[in-house]
Amino acid sequence: MTETKTHTLDAPGAEITYDIRGAVDGGPAGDPALLLVGSPMDAAGFATLGSYFTDRTVVTYDPRGVGRSPRTDGAPENTVEEHADDLRRVIEALGAGPVDVFASSGGAVNALALVERHGSLVRTLVAHEPPSARVLPDREVVLAVCADIHATYLREGTGPAMVKFFSVVSRKGPFPADWADEPLASPAEFGLPTEDDGKRDDPLLGLNMRTCTGYLPDFGALRAAPTRIVIAAGKESEGEFPARAAAEIAASLGTGASVFPSHHGGFLGGEYGREGAPEEFARALREALRTGE
Repeated sequence: MTETKTHTLDAPGAEITYDIRGAVDGGPAGDPALLLVGSPMDAAGFATLGSYFTDRTVVTYDPRGVGRSPRTDGAPENTVEEHADDLRRVIEALGAGPVDVFASSGGAVNALALVERHGSLVRTLVAHEPPSARVLPDREVVLAVCADIHATYLREGTGPAMVKFFSVVSRKGPFPADWADEPLASPAEFGLPTEDDGKRDDPLLGLNMRTCTGYLPDFGALRAAPTRIVIAAGKESEGEFPARAAAEIAASLGTGASVFPSHHGGFLGGEYGREGAPEEFARALREALRTGE
């Protein structure tokens, strides 16, 4: 079994913890290290997917404000730019040239921002379902929905906010203008807490909800970057907000979105109680990472 080494580096306002499995200079085939990026998901969510890449060096990390990477400045929200800089620091700390990156959900937004600013650090980026609301035709409504989730969390706590979040991620197609009038289930129906615990440090609802969905990629910078960019979405995700955003981003880059197996968490193999199709997903990812060189 390949040894995993854990490292911590200092960043403005946070301590960032990352893990390296394998030699930093790549696998036996000469492939660069593969960085697996989520947000707000931490490194533990890539346990299954990483197990399908034992022939490569795999790097994972906990984003700021999550797990082993605490914020040290007390800021109430993360920015995409901060996440991108954290990724830059991790890659530079590896000291082994450009890496390949698979990034999912908010991590895909952050990785796109990384490539905008530091494309020389990334050979190939596979960005899976980046939830950038600002690229959508119904952007104003979606941004209002996301802002309402954040405001509900600050006002009422986790349970009510998560009910609204579930209604967002399960919707197929554009959001109607009268979304606020739609009936909602109670937190108890989802097994969510009905009492407010007073905490306001949830990485999804508090730290990243507005900033992640409100980020607009710089398409000119992305097209000019030396990085090969693959935008992907799950087969079962068609019509959902992050998959719709993926299609719009791919079109703006002049490509089509690659269809991956399963859903938004298709790479999961039981992490957080969710099952995707990780073996099939890993095959699709391996194919997407091939440069044809």
